[in-house]
Amino acid sequence: MHIHDTIAGLRAALKVSHGGTPRIVLVPTMGNLHEGHIALMRQAREHGDTVVATIFVNRLQFRPGEDFEKYPRTFQADCDKLSAAGVDHLFAPDEAEMYPRPQGFHVVPPAELDGTLDGEFRPGHFKGVATVVMKLFQIAQPQVALFGKKDYQQLMIIRNMVADLNLPIAIVGGETVRAEDGLALSSRNGYLSATERAEAPRLNRLLREIVAALRTGNRDHAGLENKAVAGLASAGWQPDYVAIRAQVDLQRPTKDDAPLVVLAAARLGSTRLIDNIEA
Repeated sequence: MHIHDTIAGLRAALKVSHGGTPRIVLVPTMGNLHEGHIALMRQAREHGDTVVATIFVNRLQFRPGEDFEKYPRTFQADCDKLSAAGVDHLFAPDEAEMYPRPQGFHVVPPAELDGTLDGEFRPGHFKGVATVVMKLFQIAQPQVALFGKKDYQQLMIIRNMVADLNLPIAIVGGETVRAEDGLALSSRNGYLSATERAEAPRLNRLLREIVAALRTGNRDHAGLENKAVAGLASAGWQPDYVAIRAQVDLQRPTKDDAPLVVLAAARLGSTRLIDNIEA
């Protein structure tokens, strides 16, 4: 695996290694990799002949008071995992390389996607995500990019960005990888205490209960959402939302046969966890 910390170095390597015509597959990450990330790397190989991973903790998507400074940085362990997974190139720039001057131009998602769910509770987050992803797309110029479905709203925003801006990039969603007890793998799971880790699978259980109810024909969406929120609160969580939405646009469904997704975000102790299940 070749490691690059400059844009020029990555571009030159991609041009030389495949004669200027590689089918590049990009997998952006913020590092502190777990098996969910590695599953994306393996899946990426199915979509092209050159797999490029990125590691960059993007300050733009963190709000004041969030965990930018303490976000786990495990570069050498990440490199070992990526190399073992068969990644061809790793792009790992520092902030000066990605933002050599204050970022004046931003990609701002439309309000209906940005101002709901996580966007409501983390204003500005998805503007930061969309901006850095656009920069990575311009740097690596991939034909395919992979993002995990665990960050479902992020995936939908990036898909819509690519469609609206006519970018020649196929966006592929990778299935959420879970621990045996159902907890979605996340870099932030490492913040959980032992007691909190034992409690954390409750979030996924409640989502599965909602999906089961939906599949039996229950259309009382508000009732299902409120019951789940109450269940989390009674167990000591601080829920931000439990929401039943249409997969296509993350809005409240207007048709009974619309494919649905159930999403949730809640804080357990000091750790904010998110999860979703397509219904």
